[in-house]
Amino acid sequence: MTTQELRNQRLADKLIKNLQRRHYDAYYCSDRESLLQQVRQLIPQGSSVSWGGSMSIRDTGITMMLKNGNYEVYDRDDVTTQEDKMRIYRNAFECNFYLASVNAMTEDGVLVNVDGNGNRVAAIMWGADHVILVVSLNKVCQDVDAAMKRARSTAAPTNMARFDFKTPCQVDGMCHDCKSPDSICNYITIQRMSHPAHRHIVLLTPEPIGY
Repeated sequence: MTTQELRNQRLADKLIKNLQRRHYDAYYCSDRESLLQQVRQLIPQGSSVSWGGSMSIRDTGITMMLKNGNYEVYDRDDVTTQEDKMRIYRNAFECNFYLASVNAMTEDGVLVNVDGNGNRVAAIMWGADHVILVVSLNKVCQDVDAAMKRARSTAAPTNMARFDFKTPCQVDGMCHDCKSPDSICNYITIQRMSHPAHRHIVLLTPEPIGY
């Protein structure tokens, strides 16, 4: 085990204990294959699944694995009309498993997210039977203030670079606390605990995925 791997393991052990105190289930997946294996173990065959616009879920190959498996998949990227996309958003509230990531997480297990439409944070907070959150260790911050700064000043501007939206951060990569109609920081959530207990499952990974 390298010194970096040792550090990651020790950090993950601490995070898991803190998440468990907040009524989450939590696991450490040391590489991409173990992450995929953990997801397969958590989601029974035949389950209905959906996800938001998370790059973490896509980058790890989870979405492709689920779409190629024996699951009932609701994927907004498979439809073209706004009406069908809205139907997928609503289906996410009724599925067995919803998958997403977070924009930042504190060392003591508080989750911070920013969202444009609100469908992702809404589904994380309420609806699906279980929520699986894939969280890279590079999103771990010291406290809520640092996590909020990461979400607003790093995750949001990086995410905006994918879109042809008119926001100040799309131009210079910095948060301006803008009021643009194209802003993706319309809904900001701080999640202290999992309720009901064990509804949320956090999968920690050292893989540098997502924003």
